Amino acid sequence: MSKRDYYEILGVNKGASDDELKKAYRRLAMKYHPDRNPDDKSAEAQFKEAKEAYEILTDPNKRAAYDQYGHAGVDPLMGHGGFGGGAGGFDFGNIFEEIFRGGGGGGFGGGGGRGGRSQVYRGADLRYDLEISLEEAAKGSQTRIRIPTETNCTTCKGSGAKAGTSAKTCGTCKGSGQVRMQQGFFSVQQSCPHCHGSGKVIEDPCTDCHGRGRKRENKTLEIKIPAGVNEGDRIRLSGEGEAGVNGGPSGDLYVQISLRQHELFTRDGDDLHCEIPITMTTAALGGDIDVPTLDGTASLRIPDETQTGKIFRLRGKGITGMRSGVAGNLYVHVVVETPVNLSSEQKELLRQFQESLGERPDHHSPKEGGWQQKLKNFFSS
Repeated sequence: MSKRDYYEILGVNKGASDDELKKAYRRLAMKYHPDRNPDDKSAEAQFKEAKEAYEILTDPNKRAAYDQYGHAGVDPLMGHGGFGGGAGGFDFGNIFEEIFRGGGGGGFGGGGGRGGRSQVYRGADLRYDLEISLEEAAKGSQTRIRIPTETNCTTCKGSGAKAGTSAKTCGTCKGSGQVRMQQGFFSVQQSCPHCHGSGKVIEDPCTDCHGRGRKRENKTLEIKIPAGVNEGDRIRLSGEGEAGVNGGPSGDLYVQISLRQHELFTRDGDDLHCEIPITMTTAALGGDIDVPTLDGTASLRIPDETQTGKIFRLRGKGITGMRSGVAGNLYVHVVVETPVNLSSEQKELLRQFQESLGERPDHHSPKEGGWQQKLKNFFSS
């Protein structure tokens, strides 16, 4: 499948400035980000497409190659002449520097011999599973969580070197973090085996972090749970993941929401369901009952001759959705309860009541009458 034009993807003109590219990408990222569109494969694909277009067009060299050769100019697998050493193109050193520099997509600073900088990596994202009550999900709340994570060592401020000392420039790669290797016709680069791509060598390591620059610690965070969250929703805390490497940005923390089972209600989207027993006399004669809601109680009128399993809807008594902003409904399922622990007198009254119904079950008990007819049809067939 052919790729779409990068300018078309971002919705900008070919001569768009960096600011225009940034605004266009930000608008698309906000619209199609996976956090805003969970389980939407189409939105995920459009987010990745916009991200790829933005990364190419904000790199001056790649943008020049793309403008001249199209997608072939920025895709090494397509083998176009745009990879040659002519004006505006790439030489093979640049291409393989991009491909072979350590860390792939995780590197931010690069660290090739051309840049003279050590490799910088973004910290890992973390996930925390948080179970909350239905009331907390409906109304929102604040809570504290304690998570284990990698943080920058406060003793050495992330340098890894003992106080009063500093890391030395690696003698093997001269501080670049990369070494160039000749592989036949091509000259390629890879991470320095001595400093592991950092460009620095610590001769006197910090005693607290043992030269790592990071320590495993527990930190406490205040989490704000928005009203209307549901099972499976994620709350993203930017920069609260693990610390980056060599000054790289920290990762993010994703708080995964799960709902604790409620003793009265079950949740279906923004709707609530509850089951309420009613007496045989209320079902037959009708009456008012009190129904529990998340905001207190509500009165429900039960009409006469109500059958067990009847469902009543209370509009707006569900949960106001986090995304929709519209309140769901409460569905009340009534169950007619058979009386127990009857006295002899009460049983006799029921017998008299049964006799008073006569021999017309279909008149007073339509379901029973219909069942009896079905039973006769079954055995006579």
